[in-house]
Amino acid sequence: MSKIQSMKKLVVLSGAGISAESGIKTFRDMGGLWEEYDVMEVASPEAWERNPELVLRFYNERRKKLLEANPNEGHKGLVELEKYFDVNIITQNVDDLHERAGSKNVLHLHGELKKARSSADSNLIYNIDGWELKIGDTCGKSSQLRPHIVWFGEVVTEITHAAAIAEKADIFVVVGTSLNVYPAAGLFDYTPNGIPVFLIDPNDIYTLYKNLTIIKENASTGIPKLIHLLKENYM
Repeated sequence: MSKIQSMKKLVVLSGAGISAESGIKTFRDMGGLWEEYDVMEVASPEAWERNPELVLRFYNERRKKLLEANPNEGHKGLVELEKYFDVNIITQNVDDLHERAGSKNVLHLHGELKKARSSADSNLIYNIDGWELKIGDTCGKSSQLRPHIVWFGEVVTEITHAAAIAEKADIFVVVGTSLNVYPAAGLFDYTPNGIPVFLIDPNDIYTLYKNLTIIKENASTGIPKLIHLLKENYM
């Protein structure tokens, strides 16, 4: 049996809280121009049809901020866990901070900010060079490129893949998310009964889940404590 096969499978569900510590504002806390708009005006298919320039500007600004950000100790701690566990990260975040920290297995539920896709063919996905996506940037089929983001009202196609990962978890970790965002929060329903679950968040979160250990801290300080607990009890 190989080393990776003998390791316990640790599945992490991450949310906006872990990236907020790197200076990535949460979606509803963009400030500036975006306080003037409802999220549906910049993050929905209807918004794209009505005002694609505004939508592109919104995501261009987010992409510019992402290029200035760096992974924090929370991201780096999850990479550290790969020495001891078979780690899979399911993230609700559209940034690439997990990958830049060094995590090898990352599934993005809501898309990726540094990628664009064809408006005509969702299978045509491209890396964005720099921070700006403009009107007139087209795919190989000459259709306008749009952000590779799952907007409000669109199907989260990767949730099936995520559920299949959750079904195989030996340990499940939630960090930086309130467990109120669906369908991601529903991944708990796919985890095997009785496995240990860890929740890292500084806020009071009401949950009925059993076998739950709560670490009431931010990711940057909570994940090092998680590492200590996991090494002590599950290796």
